[in-house]
Amino acid sequence: MSIFRNIAETVSDAAYIWRQEMRQVVRDEGVLIFFILVPLAYPLLYSWIYNNEVVRDVPVVVVDDSHSELSRRFTRMCDASPDVRVLCHAADMDEAQSLVSRQLAKGIYHIPSEFDYNISRMEQATVGVYCDMSLMLTYQAIYQTAVSVTQTMGAAIQTKLSHPYTRREAAIGVQPLAVDEVPLFNPSGGYGSSILPAVLMLILQQTLVLGIGLSAGTARETNRYHELIPIDRHYQGICRIIGGKFLCYFMIYAVMGAYLTLVVPRMFSFPQLARWHDLLLLMLPYVIACIFFGMIVSCIVRYRENVMLLIVFVSIPLLFLTGISWPQSSIPNFWQSISWLFPSTFGVRAYVRMNTMGATFSDVMLEYHALWGQVLAYFVVTSLVYRHQIVRSRSHALERLDRIGRKLEVVEQIRKRKAKSLPS
Repeated sequence: MSIFRNIAETVSDAAYIWRQEMRQVVRDEGVLIFFILVPLAYPLLYSWIYNNEVVRDVPVVVVDDSHSELSRRFTRMCDASPDVRVLCHAADMDEAQSLVSRQLAKGIYHIPSEFDYNISRMEQATVGVYCDMSLMLTYQAIYQTAVSVTQTMGAAIQTKLSHPYTRREAAIGVQPLAVDEVPLFNPSGGYGSSILPAVLMLILQQTLVLGIGLSAGTARETNRYHELIPIDRHYQGICRIIGGKFLCYFMIYAVMGAYLTLVVPRMFSFPQLARWHDLLLLMLPYVIACIFFGMIVSCIVRYRENVMLLIVFVSIPLLFLTGISWPQSSIPNFWQSISWLFPSTFGVRAYVRMNTMGATFSDVMLEYHALWGQVLAYFVVTSLVYRHQIVRSRSHALERLDRIGRKLEVVEQIRKRKAKSLPS
């Protein structure tokens, strides 16, 4: 009976701590913003920004030193493409560079004076392409448009010089080997479809860690745990504290995880190839690992502001370490090892492979088992850290009580002395 009584007390105390933590989440505006507002609003904001998927009509400046029919044809074909818009013609390169430096244009097409002359002599002609490399999407649009136009013009010139008898012969002479380009896992070739699924999973982790860190920072600044742990019987156990807090965070992010992985991709037509029950199996260890990871981080930071500086600073490096925006095979072994410390590494890789690339659940078993391993490791570390904090809190409370007791003894001695000195 005593065992059942202890279990019932543990469950009751965990439920009490859950209620207290949920009340703290609702009352703290900062925690409420990171737990509710940011996961709801940020994915919509990012998805709307990248809703066009690809950039169109990138402004470029043309410096035409050839002034020939072929150079004008090159300019017209570039302007007619969907990705590039000819902003104006510049007199020289200095004027064109001035327009790019003022961000009025994103690139320059320089057609040299010998462009038409070289083609007439059946020699290779060149076109200079200068791009603003601050944004890779505009660079890709400008460069690929120039390559496509030059290939098309080259094919027309080659057909004209070869004097074919039939159209079939002309097509084979220009392109002996036909290439059919099919973009895998991203039919639209868009930036949003390739990057935003990984960003959604990273938002889940970062907001959860930020919210837990803010809540713990508030408790430390108000000295709430130092007061409750030695006095309140509900806080007399590590499993009760961890269980109550975990239940609070899990209830909130079970809903947020379903919203980020199921609702947002459907709203913006991102690729969705995974079955919902496979996503459920994946999100369960991912959310649990993120919660315990956030509880560990919350024990490291002392003030509310510290966790914001730390987590926001590592957000971009964590995105690179997932292997989505930068190839995983090109990441050095040292940074690969560092990436294994974060749940987002395995969670993002498994989610993208299942939902975007069409992998089955058995194909991501390595990431799935790694997440459960992180759950176990983070739970052990969380228990050790919380035990250390409880021991420190109790020692601080005993020290305060000892100081208060000595002060009361001094006050009592002074009172007795004054009572003896008074005349009867």
